Amino acid sequence: MNPFLWLIDTLITLYIWLLIAAAVLSWLVAFNVVNARNPIVARVGEFLYQVTEPALRPIRNLLPNLGGIDISPVILIILLLFLRQLIFWLYVRIAI
Repeated sequence: MNPFLWLIDTLITLYIWLLIAAAVLSWLVAFNVVNARNPIVARVGEFLYQVTEPALRPIRNLLPNLGGIDISPVILIILLLFLRQLIFWLYVRIAI
């Protein structure tokens, strides 16, 4: 595999895991499983927010109000998986 493709694949996979972690942490805070005032939880939550929010905000602006359900991480994950497949497909097409 091309090292550049490996790097793109790794970065997309890592970002998907960060999106999943941010969603899970938001659920844990919402259901009072973890205390958001805990310094470690607050730092992790702030980091995840700063990393994921720039990509999620435009999607949230396009989506209608779904009554408190945020599906923007799911949509972004699907878009990232599509982008990864598209990049690999284009690489195979160009390499031939």
